[in-house]
Amino acid sequence: MVTLLEKTSDKLVKAFIKKKIIAPLPKRFTKKLTDANKFRLLCESKVSKPVIGYKAGGTAIPVMKKLKEKEPFYASIYKDNFLKSGKSVKISKSTFGIELEVCYLIKKSFFKTKGAVSKKNISKFISHMAPCIEVIGYRQRKKGISSFGDLSSDFGANVKFFIGQKKKYKKINIGNLKTNIMNKKGKQNVHGNTSSVFINPLNSLKFVLNQIKKNKVNLDKDFYVFTGSTVGVVPISKGLYKGKIDKIGTVKAVIK
Repeated sequence: MVTLLEKTSDKLVKAFIKKKIIAPLPKRFTKKLTDANKFRLLCESKVSKPVIGYKAGGTAIPVMKKLKEKEPFYASIYKDNFLKSGKSVKISKSTFGIELEVCYLIKKSFFKTKGAVSKKNISKFISHMAPCIEVIGYRQRKKGISSFGDLSSDFGANVKFFIGQKKKYKKINIGNLKTNIMNKKGKQNVHGNTSSVFINPLNSLKFVLNQIKKNKVNLDKDFYVFTGSTVGVVPISKGLYKGKIDKIGTVKAVIK
C-alpha cells in the first residue's frame, strides 16, 4: 500500500520537474524541521537531474530565534535551476522573494577527506567565490513562512540561481562586506551586509559541508555552495535586479 508520504512526495517531485503548482503539503511533513528535512531528502532521491551544489537556508539569526531553530538547513541545487548573470526567469504567484548571496566553488577533493570541516581547514576546500542571486518560492499554492520546515520541505524553496563572475578564492573579511540589491522598475533598493549570514558566509559554508559529510554525499566533481541571503528576503517584483557585494562582484537577474 502506497503511503501518504510517498504519494505527497511524488506530487511535489512532479510539480518540481514540470514547473507546476500543487495544493499545500500536509503540515505533518512541514511543521518540524527534522520531518521536513526527511521529506526533502525523499523528494530529492526521486529527481534524476544533475546536482550542481547545495544551498544553506534560514541563515538569518534573528529569524532562527523567532522560529525557535538552532541552525539553518540545506538543500540540493540542480543544474536546470542554475543560470548565468543577466539571464531571465518567469515567476508565478508562489514565487515570493529574491536574495543576494555569496557562493563558493568547492573542489571535488573535499569528498576524499576525513574529519569535520573547521575554521582552520575550510580554505583548502575552496576554489572560487562569486556573488549570486537566488529567486525563492514554493511549488505549492501557499504564502508566507511559519517555519523552516515550510522552506526545507519544498526543495529548500529554491526556484533559480543566477551567478556572477567567479574569482579565485582569497581570504578577506567576509563577515563585514556591504551588499546591495536594486530594481529600478520595482522601486527597490535594499542594503545589507555579509554579517547577517549565520555569523558570516564562511560559517554557513562550514555548516553545509559538514551536513553533506554527515549524510555521506559524494558528487565526485567540483560543486557550488550558496550560503544564504545578505539582504534578507526581498519581496520580488518584475524587472532587472542588480546585486553587488563589496570585494566580490556584481550579478544581475531579469524577472518576468
